Amino acid sequence: MSETASKSPGVPGARKTPGAQNAPDANRWKALGSIALAQLMVVLDATIVNIALPSAQQDLGISDGNRQWVVTAYALAFGGLLLFGGRTADLWGRKRAFVLGLGGFAAASALGGAATNEAMMFGARALQGVFGALLAPAALSLLAVMFTDGRERAKAFGIYGAIAGGGGAVGLILGGFLTEYLNWRWTFFVNIPFAVVAALGAYFVIREPKGGRNRSPLDIPGVVLSTLGLVALVYGFTRAESEGWSDSLTVGMFVASAALLLTFVLVESRVRAPLLPLRVITERNRGGVYLSLGLAVIAMFGLFLFLTYYLQVVKGYSPVRTGFAFLPMVAGMITGSTQIGARLMTRVAPRRLMGPGFLVAAVGMLLLTRMEIGTSYAAVLLPGMLLLGLGMGTAFMPAMSLATSGVEPRDAGVASAMVNTSQQVGGAIGTALLNTIAASATTSYVADHIGGAASRSQQQTVRLEGMVQGYTSAIWFAVGILVLAAVIALVLVDAGRPATTVTGPSDGAGRGAGGTEGAPEEAVVPVVAH
Repeated sequence: MSETASKSPGVPGARKTPGAQNAPDANRWKALGSIALAQLMVVLDATIVNIALPSAQQDLGISDGNRQWVVTAYALAFGGLLLFGGRTADLWGRKRAFVLGLGGFAAASALGGAATNEAMMFGARALQGVFGALLAPAALSLLAVMFTDGRERAKAFGIYGAIAGGGGAVGLILGGFLTEYLNWRWTFFVNIPFAVVAALGAYFVIREPKGGRNRSPLDIPGVVLSTLGLVALVYGFTRAESEGWSDSLTVGMFVASAALLLTFVLVESRVRAPLLPLRVITERNRGGVYLSLGLAVIAMFGLFLFLTYYLQVVKGYSPVRTGFAFLPMVAGMITGSTQIGARLMTRVAPRRLMGPGFLVAAVGMLLLTRMEIGTSYAAVLLPGMLLLGLGMGTAFMPAMSLATSGVEPRDAGVASAMVNTSQQVGGAIGTALLNTIAASATTSYVADHIGGAASRSQQQTVRLEGMVQGYTSAIWFAVGILVLAAVIALVLVDAGRPATTVTGPSDGAGRGAGGTEGAPEEAVVPVVAH
C-alpha cells in the first residue's frame, strides 16, 4: 500500500478534510458578494472622507489645528482595536461579529453625515473605527474558513485582494463625485446602503462552518496593552506628520508604544489563553507576509496623498477628474489580482507572485519620479499607475491568502486582524514618513530658488516646482521600500505551491503555511490507495 494525497472531491476513495464541510457552493459565492461589499466599504472610507474634508471643515467650523482629527479619530480606533476585534470574532462567531460590525458602521456613518459640530464629527469617526475593527477581521476570517479548496480559494481571494488594494482609489473617485455634485455629507451616507445590503446578504446567505470557535476566556491584560500600544504607535506617526519627529509628545508616544507592545509580547508568551497567540506571527510565512504587506502599504498610502495634491494643486484637476485619473491604478489592481494572481496561485509558490509583483509596482513608482509641473498624464502618470496597480494586485492576492492559511480555525479572526493591523500601521507610517520627506525637500528647494524669482508669478512657479520636487523625493524612498518588500517576500516566504484539492485547517503547528517549494501549502489528508 502507498499513501497519496486526495485529488478532488469527486475521486473515488478521496476523503474530505474536516474544514471542507462548508456551505453549498452557490451560498459560498453569494456570501463572497456580501464580504466583498463590506470590505469595499471599509477600505474606501479611508480615502473618501479626505476628498470631502475641506468642505466639511468649512461647514462645521473645524479649525485647521483640529481638522486632522477627522482622519486621526478613525485611524486610532481602527488600528488600536483590530486585534481585539479579531479575537472577538473568534469568540462570538465570525458571522455574528460581521453583521454587528456592519450595523454599527452604518449607524456611525449616519451620525457622521448628520454632524452639526466638530465634536459630533470626531465621535462619529471614532465609532466608525471601532466597528470597522470588528468588521474587517471578521470578513477576512470568514473568507479563510469558507473557501478551503485551492482553486476556489484563489478566485475568492483574487476578488478580495482587488478590492483591498483598489478600494482606496475607488474612494477617491466616489468622494470626488459626491462632493462635487451633492455635498460632503453623502460621503458618509453612502455607507448605509452598502452596509444594509451586505448585512442582509450575510444574515441569509453566510453559513459559517461549524466548530473552530475559540471558547477560551478573553485575555483582558492583552486587550488593554495591545490597544494602548497600537493607539500610541498610530498617534505617534500621525502627530509626527503635523508636529515633526522631534516633538516631545511624538517621541513620548513612540517610547510608550514600544514599552506597551513589548510588555504585551511578554504577557502573551505566559498567559494560558492569549489575545494574540505568538504562533500566529512567529510562523515564517505569515511573519513575512505581515512585514512585506506593511511595507507595501507604506509606499502606497504616501503615493495616494502625493498624487491627489499633484493633480489638484499643480495640474488644477477637479475632484472628479482627479478620481478618474486614478482609474488605471484600479484597473491594474483588478487585473493583477483576478487575472494574474488568481490564475497562477495554484500553479506557483506565493513568493514567485509576491516578489515580482512588488518589483513591478516599484517600476511603476520609478516612472512617477519623472513628474514635473508640465508632465503629460498619458506619457508618465498613466503607465506608472497602471504598473503600480498591476504589481500590487498580483502581490496582494497570494499574500492575503497565505496570511490566513494553515492557522487553526480558532485563530482565524486574530490572524486576519494582523493583516489589517499591518496595513493600518503601514498607512500611518507611510503618510507621516513620506510626507515629512516631501516637506523637507520642498522647503530646501524653495529656499534655494526663491531668491532668483523677481515677480509674484515666478515665485508661485518656484513653489509649485518645490512641491513637485518634494513629491518625487518621497517617491524615490517609496521605490526603495517596495524593493525591500520584494526582498522580504522572496527570502522569508518559503511556502510551496498551494494544493488544488479539498483542504482543511492545519494541525496548528504551522505546517499548513510552510513547506518546501512545490509542496502543498495547506494540510492535505493522505488517502490509502489499494
